[in-house]
Amino acid sequence: MEIQHNQIYNEDCLEFMKKLPDNYFDLIITDPPYGIDVCKTGKVGIKGASKPKEYGVCEWDNSIPTEECFKEMLRVSKNQIIFGGNYMTQYLNPSSCWIVWDKDNQDSFFADCELAWTSFDKAVRKFKYRWWGMLQENMKWKEKRLHPTQKPVPLGRWILNKFAKEGDLIFDPFAGSGSFLVACKQLGFKFVGCEINKDYVEICKRRLVQQSVDDFTLPNGNFATQKSLISVKEEFQK
Repeated sequence: MEIQHNQIYNEDCLEFMKKLPDNYFDLIITDPPYGIDVCKTGKVGIKGASKPKEYGVCEWDNSIPTEECFKEMLRVSKNQIIFGGNYMTQYLNPSSCWIVWDKDNQDSFFADCELAWTSFDKAVRKFKYRWWGMLQENMKWKEKRLHPTQKPVPLGRWILNKFAKEGDLIFDPFAGSGSFLVACKQLGFKFVGCEINKDYVEICKRRLVQQSVDDFTLPNGNFATQKSLISVKEEFQK
């Protein structure tokens, strides 16, 4: 199977991976379903704190991926970083290196942190970045929330800077709205993404149209165009 790099594929990732040879990718960075019905009502938010955001009723978070899917992820990549690994320990080996994302929440409704399992033989690493409802770490350059479990692009950049090597080919089999793919593009890593939901594939494509780190986003989460470029290079290189 001939794979084009720097592309998002609208396919079931399990069927996609079955076509690939062993160790095709250098690193998987992904955020699969946790099986916690995060958007079963179509809304995400705290009643009374602010208006919950409407995403539409989602069924993709009814369960975690299958054992076969985990085996394929481990087969087609040399290393893996899998968010929500604490929900999937039956399919993952013990690891000394977990990533702790401190979301700087200020209430008891949402989790204070999210965990990512890694295949690396390193110490635990922590990244603090506010991602609490309408509040974000950098309020001047807010990311538009397009997916109920969307990760901030700076989280992806931090992971790449800590764990990826120059020239690595990165794969996200559960791309969602494409935050990790955007981070790859910003930092110059080759990447491939899979996403089974066509609407999210279109969102990924829209987020990936930027030509450089200078034209990714405008204030308040709007997408920049070639006619309206604003430099955010310093923010992207944090």
